[in-house]
Amino acid sequence: MREHRFSRWFLFSLCVLAASGCAYPISKDLMQEANKDLTFSMVLQDPTAYVGSIVIWGGEIISTTNSENGTEILVLDTPLDHWGMPQGAEYSQGRFIAKSTQFLDPALYKVGKKITVGGEVTGKVARPLGKMQYTYPVVGVEQLHLWTHTQYRLYYNPYWNWYAPYYGPHYGGIYGEFDLGEEEDER
Repeated sequence: MREHRFSRWFLFSLCVLAASGCAYPISKDLMQEANKDLTFSMVLQDPTAYVGSIVIWGGEIISTTNSENGTEILVLDTPLDHWGMPQGAEYSQGRFIAKSTQFLDPALYKVGKKITVGGEVTGKVARPLGKMQYTYPVVGVEQLHLWTHTQYRLYYNPYWNWYAPYYGPHYGGIYGEFDLGEEEDER
């Protein structure tokens, strides 16, 4: 009986911890301003037609470059999931440039890290990519979230066996990954 109470308390604590780690990384105000019907592929076709539009995009960092005017992050666009976290690179539709007026440390904003950007489409920049010219949509960063750790999620399986003496994959239940905090960088 005591083990059963502990299991329920532990499960409840785990649910609260997981729910607190699932907040969307961009503010509600900016999300309300964003044009939800405007997709990355639409802007990629003609970035100048959408100058002034607020977008929320994300992806994997390709490079980070600092100058006197701030930081430019080259991003491989990927769709965002329900929590605002970029999906895998296999879902990419192209690239964009996120321009910030602040200094962003390249040691933190490094290649392969995932970011979510909220900001205004400010135009386009054409640069060589391999042997071709590529037109990058440019977003002026208003809000930026660096995913420094794996964002874990909570899934519920309605077939959980609450009365089993041992909980685990065999019985189903609440499974998945949970936000464990900052990960240590190997340097």
